[in-house]
Amino acid sequence: MKAVSVNSKRLLAVLTAALVLPQPLLTLQAAQAREQGQQAVQTALAAAGQAANPAASASSEVSGREASKAVDGDAATYWQPSSTDREDMNVWLSVDLGRSTSVNKAVFSLNRADNLASYAIEYSSDGLSWHTACSRNQPPSKDENAYFEEVTARYFRLNLTLGKNLNVNVFDFQLMKDVNSENPVPSDLKRIYFANDVGQEVPINGELTLQKDAVKTLNVKGVTSSGSIVPLPGTAVSWISAAKSIEISPDGTVKALKTGAAMVNAEVTVNGVKIKSPDFWIVVEDPAEFEGEAFIAGTSLSHPTLRTEIGQPAILSAGEALPAIGVRANTALTLSGEVRLNGSPAAGITLPVTAFGKGQRQTVPLTGQSAVPGLYEIRLTFSSPGRPDYHDTFSFTVPDETKAAGTQSSIAFLGESGKMTYVPDFKGNRILDFSGSGYKGGGVPIPNVQAKAVVSPGEGDDTRRIQDAIDAVSQMPPGPDGFRGAVLLTKGRFEVSGTLKITAGGVVLRGEGRDAGGTVLLGTGATARNLVEIGGTSGVVTDNASKTAVTDLYVPSGAVSFHVADASAYKAGDKVVVRRIGSARFIHEIGMDHIYMRPGQGGTQQWGAFNLDFDRTVTKVEGSRITLDVPLANSIDLKWGGGELYKYSDAGRIEQVGVENMRVDSEFDKSIIDTVMDNGKTDPYYADENHAERFVVFNSVKNGWLREVTTTHLSYATALVGRQAKWITVQDTTTLDMVSIITGGRRYAIHFQGQQSLAQRNHVETSRHAFVVDSRVQGPNVFLDGTTDKNFNTSEPHHKWSVGGLYDNIQAPISIRDRAWLGSGHGWSGANYVTWNTEGALTSQQPPTAQNYAIGHVGTVVPGLVPSTYDPRPRSEAFWESTGAHVTPVSLYKQQLLERKGPDALQFISRLPLPSGSLNQP
Repeated sequence: MKAVSVNSKRLLAVLTAALVLPQPLLTLQAAQAREQGQQAVQTALAAAGQAANPAASASSEVSGREASKAVDGDAATYWQPSSTDREDMNVWLSVDLGRSTSVNKAVFSLNRADNLASYAIEYSSDGLSWHTACSRNQPPSKDENAYFEEVTARYFRLNLTLGKNLNVNVFDFQLMKDVNSENPVPSDLKRIYFANDVGQEVPINGELTLQKDAVKTLNVKGVTSSGSIVPLPGTAVSWISAAKSIEISPDGTVKALKTGAAMVNAEVTVNGVKIKSPDFWIVVEDPAEFEGEAFIAGTSLSHPTLRTEIGQPAILSAGEALPAIGVRANTALTLSGEVRLNGSPAAGITLPVTAFGKGQRQTVPLTGQSAVPGLYEIRLTFSSPGRPDYHDTFSFTVPDETKAAGTQSSIAFLGESGKMTYVPDFKGNRILDFSGSGYKGGGVPIPNVQAKAVVSPGEGDDTRRIQDAIDAVSQMPPGPDGFRGAVLLTKGRFEVSGTLKITAGGVVLRGEGRDAGGTVLLGTGATARNLVEIGGTSGVVTDNASKTAVTDLYVPSGAVSFHVADASAYKAGDKVVVRRIGSARFIHEIGMDHIYMRPGQGGTQQWGAFNLDFDRTVTKVEGSRITLDVPLANSIDLKWGGGELYKYSDAGRIEQVGVENMRVDSEFDKSIIDTVMDNGKTDPYYADENHAERFVVFNSVKNGWLREVTTTHLSYATALVGRQAKWITVQDTTTLDMVSIITGGRRYAIHFQGQQSLAQRNHVETSRHAFVVDSRVQGPNVFLDGTTDKNFNTSEPHHKWSVGGLYDNIQAPISIRDRAWLGSGHGWSGANYVTWNTEGALTSQQPPTAQNYAIGHVGTVVPGLVPSTYDPRPRSEAFWESTGAHVTPVSLYKQQLLERKGPDALQFISRLPLPSGSLNQP
């Protein structure tokens, strides 16, 4: 380029907050400066300490149309480059402001713009090395306003690229820092983004952490089609966030309201098109959130070697000093307590009674030593006027160093007594006792029920005739054992175009064999439906008048007892719901209000608060302590809402029902073919979905079963155990050749939504999720001795925090993980799960506040979906032990059942003969 340096007469450069000025600050706007004329400009420049006549230069100039004419404040004068200068199709005009100055806007006026191809605003600290502040790869307007990210420099240059070799006249060239005017959104804006405090672009899923009540103004910038960066005022932006942890004012000012994570998007509209920013997160913290009186106290356990992490065994060597108890009293209270060893008072160990004032913090030591191996429990009681006593417990184990683990797990092993010993974490969380799962609570033989009606195949549809027989038996009085009788379907093919329904307890539907020559139930027609539905929709009804609060600060998973505010209304035998409250604060703790959007698609939903209602029976009441028949599968934590106890009734829930000994098939349209499957494509397969979906659905049922059946060509499931179902056994079934598309909620062969159910000795082929548990399922539930083949996905807790599942000797790919954005935001799929002596591919991760256990797995260890490049936030692995070698006992469920009910219980759950002979003759 050619350069000619001249002295300008005047420079119009309106400078505002960027200049360091004595008070009052200079805040003239460009428009005001124009109106006030040249004197105001000169005054502004003088106040800024700049030369009154800064230099202007250009690539060339014509006599009378020098570079200075573009900056003299006179709209009638202009700069014009020479014709020879235009030959290379590039000309430029620069100004020297006399000192480094912050600028974010350039304004220039032209005689015409159709002769230009593009322009750039450039800046330099020395007039030699130039950088681009903004550029536009298309013609400007005749009166152009160029906004860009603020830069600080002494020299600025307007660089023009010509599209036609025609005269260029620049009438006016202004530079300014515009902080008060509402910057318009550029018409060629292509994208927008959040910027940090130093103006850098925040990547997708970047986050800002604020303390409660803090205020922060969000910074959004835009990028034009030319690559120019422009600031966007908050009032030009629409703010999108559904979170309740923050509020955003129209100008982009954020106030942090309460603990939580908020996804925020900025959005602007350009030429009728909405442009949305990448996802941005604001995380609110409140260090004092648990110091209110309602939380009673904060407690901790301190020791130099003891591991105090949820889900990790808390082990102390014999003879080591005892841990100390840290207490923060949220209200005036008195601390008392005791230490127990293997359930009995620990000799020589005491906890001093200690009084606390509100807000007082103190460490309370234990006296004595942990010399004897065993499980120690530090049981604390907090007494406060006007409140029931509250309780808390810490645990640690002193192992017997003389006993080697051998082929056993270190946290769940057979002790000298031949019974299981469990090593909990410091809060008492441990592997659950799963043995209460299955028909009649496990360990009870499925009865062989006398037939009371017989149906043989007819011509055409048999639905009505079978249903009539079921209804007839349903009208019979139940016997002392609770059974009315069985409906026997003889050998042959029964066509079923509808749905068979069992709505009365004590009714069994039985066939005469599961092979092709036995009883075959054929689902006919092109209607998607269930073939058999058992029970209605009316299940557990809680008695709100009986509600009483759990008064433990923390009840661990695996616990069978806890304290309540008032136990006077309860007795052994009561049917109860233990409600574990999961507040929005719990959702934040496990990160499920902070799930990244599905890459490239979005649509992910953050979790809302939810409760887990555990269906239990009271076995003992001692003062304020309630003991249950089956352990809780999730901890109860006062910080996340605590817990409640209710009595309930379930008159609408039928029991003593079953389906057994038959084969099931479904018609389908073989012309419907697909190749789509989870995460890719496969060979062409049958994909019709207008046909029978599920064989048996257990709705509001307890003590039911499905056994000795083979199903083929169903689209969804052999068995679905619904949310109002309890104590169901599904055993000795085979699922083959499923027909549906291979994605999205289909092919869940054995599907659990209820509680305390058992699926054993089942074989599944061609499923997506062979042995699957739904969302928010309140276990325990057990899959035992199952096999699979031709899997299109994994057996798993599928989504959204189901708890207390056991995969025991299952041969299948299994996944227990953070499913993150999959589905609608599946997130942490399972907590307090155990995989025991499994084979195949296994993923197992630890969710916050809980644990999963992978013990004795033989097969591939598969990393989780996350962490990943897109979501690199760390996730912890589950408690893995004895990977590559099975452990003893061979089966966790069977060992637990043996200990609870004796050796007969194992015989009762084995594969026993089916009814025959006179039992099949009414």
